[in-house]
Amino acid sequence: MSSDVSESHDTTARLLITCPDKPGIVAAVSTFFFNHGANITALDQYSTDPEGGTFFTRLEFQTPHLNIGKSVLMKAFSETVGKRYDMDWRITYAADVKKVVLLVSKHDHALLELLWRWSRGELAADISMVISNHEDLRESVEGFGLPFHHVPVAKDDKPAAEQQVLTLIEDQADLVVLARYMQVLSESFVSRFENQIINIHHSFLPAFVGADPYQQAYDKGVKIIGATSHYVTSELDMGPIIDQSILRVSHRDTVKTLREKGKDIERNVLARAVRCHLEDRIIVHGNKTIVFD
Repeated sequence: MSSDVSESHDTTARLLITCPDKPGIVAAVSTFFFNHGANITALDQYSTDPEGGTFFTRLEFQTPHLNIGKSVLMKAFSETVGKRYDMDWRITYAADVKKVVLLVSKHDHALLELLWRWSRGELAADISMVISNHEDLRESVEGFGLPFHHVPVAKDDKPAAEQQVLTLIEDQADLVVLARYMQVLSESFVSRFENQIINIHHSFLPAFVGADPYQQAYDKGVKIIGATSHYVTSELDMGPIIDQSILRVSHRDTVKTLREKGKDIERNVLARAVRCHLEDRIIVHGNKTIVFD
């Protein structure tokens, strides 16, 4: 489906840069693209410290009047700018829409929010399939015209289920989204998709890691609940955080009402995180993220 985001998917390219901060970086980058016929249409930047810090930038440019091809452009940028400023950089093209696989268990709110936004053209994604360890959501998913695959997970043989999932998504996933998929992925699975698996955790991390965070929150008598979307790493619920939100609650709330109220936070936080990833708005730096939103 086509996207209704505020950029032309036929002509927009994006450049993400991480490098040591020093004078002249922005001038060098903008001059390079000017010299090759690219029109810069968006530029955002951040430095951890004006003296000796790390510099991050996200730049969008239009490609119709480029005077060189993509591969030559990348080689030229590397030689004339990238090496000079010791940059870790990448260029992506909005026309190369990312393939996305969604994993879910029984809870449908986060999944349906993504599918609804995608169906309206608000997420620039090619959703390849939905995979679940339960059959419950087949009808809902197929109603969007998407393939649904049931991969049950036996407690005594989780590796077999993971291998089946890997077989299904081979070459079909630039991004894997855990839309309340209630299974812990193995380190070997996660390592195949570094910074390419996004999870929604139903608490304001780092509070209440692991299972049943709403029960944990209720037991602690919290006055704020939240949700956190993060990249998945081998350490449970400790990956780089992309987006978070909170909601005030009170002593009158039960575990049930906390869960109900939390659903709205979860669905929106996950959708924002996925959109930022699809639009190349995130730079991962250690266990943190720079999000140009």
